[in-house]
Amino acid sequence: MQKIYKTITESAGPLLVVDGVEGIKYDELVEIETQDGKMKRGKVLEASKNQAVIQVFEDVRGMNLKDSKVKFLGKTMKFGVSLDLLGRIFDGAGKPKDSGPEVVAEKYLDVAGLPLNPQAREYPDDFIQTGISTIDGLNTLVRGQKLPIFSGAGLPHSKLAAQIARQAKVAGGEEFSIVFGAMGITFEEAEFFISEFKKAKAISKSVMFINLANDPVVERITLPRIALTVAEYLAFEKGQHVLVILTDMTNYCEALREVSASRKEVPGRRGYPGYLYTDLSTIYERAGKIKGQKGSITQIPILTMPDDDITHPIPDLSGYITEGQILLSREIHNKAIYPPVDVLPSLSRLKDKGIGEGKTREDHAGVLNQLFAFYARGKEIRELALVLGESALTETDKKYLQFADDFEKRFVTQGYEENRSIEDTLNLGWELINILPREEMKRLKPEHIEKYGKDKTNQNRVN
Repeated sequence: MQKIYKTITESAGPLLVVDGVEGIKYDELVEIETQDGKMKRGKVLEASKNQAVIQVFEDVRGMNLKDSKVKFLGKTMKFGVSLDLLGRIFDGAGKPKDSGPEVVAEKYLDVAGLPLNPQAREYPDDFIQTGISTIDGLNTLVRGQKLPIFSGAGLPHSKLAAQIARQAKVAGGEEFSIVFGAMGITFEEAEFFISEFKKAKAISKSVMFINLANDPVVERITLPRIALTVAEYLAFEKGQHVLVILTDMTNYCEALREVSASRKEVPGRRGYPGYLYTDLSTIYERAGKIKGQKGSITQIPILTMPDDDITHPIPDLSGYITEGQILLSREIHNKAIYPPVDVLPSLSRLKDKGIGEGKTREDHAGVLNQLFAFYARGKEIRELALVLGESALTETDKKYLQFADDFEKRFVTQGYEENRSIEDTLNLGWELINILPREEMKRLKPEHIEKYGKDKTNQNRVN
């Protein structure tokens, strides 16, 4: 039963306080009719015995509280889903943004998602080829994983995300459907993603939700949940492999902090709400595979670290919940290297499950570990050479220095349109490893050195 009240007593930011309510439930949808007859939407954020706090999805400035009405709809927020969503663009509230018609829904699903029994989860172990060597070769992404990109203001995380969306495929060449959610981005960024998806002919297999920087802040809290509801429908009801890209999670957390401040909650670290970890987990944990289901959800959240600080609460908590991170470096970006991935602090906790014989290649784990070891040693010697000069280095040290330079110029550096196969990536890794003498190759099996080592590199390249 719908209930209407004219007892709005207070507004604070995007929040309204309504007194004298009865039988109101948490997360219940509401409609607010302003004094001039305009309708706004919201939901119950807090419900007590006779008072409700409403989170309004639209701007409440200029609203006359005394002459406005609140209607409680008696239902939670649901989003209509069907395969007709593919190829469409929506705003942060799920309304069409592409001048197309309203989608005819097959069913309506709760945007909060359904609780998933951990026992029903299947361990992610299927290799995803992104065509980017620093990911495929060193920080492998697997199907069903959540692997965020930690970036900074001005770094090309948007280009990297668009490249992954364009190139990603699972074993056998099967491509992904893409659910793209953008929160608080600029008009130029939105146009970039739309044009790139259209140029790559990926728009027909994509569903895009875009909240611009001048759109209502509160929409940024709802948007990722709507996007993930669509992803769950495509993956678990239609059997598709879905790649979810969420950008920028920093804007999402800022919106959460704004709402928390309006509620006058006791702040946690750096003013963010104390439940930030729990809230982020309700988004990140909606990735994965389910036993007996063909479909999967792989999630790549993107966040810009304030002041490039990886200890900031947003990247810090995200790193705890997710299975690693791809870290973009301003120092590497300033060397005109794309993508500017800093491979040493980057990490994929599930990489060992998605590589090896039958998945990528038998030597993948050895190549991965050897490249990491050689590059770490090469960077140490690079710093040592700045202090002592190159004349103080041994011949082997100079080869490590050459390896570090060539690794950045040839392995890390990659064109935006360049799509490397895993074979190309591993063969390139062997070419770089062969810069060092054999006695330095301590992370590789002798049989792999015999098969892919110095004498075989040119042959592999030709083949």
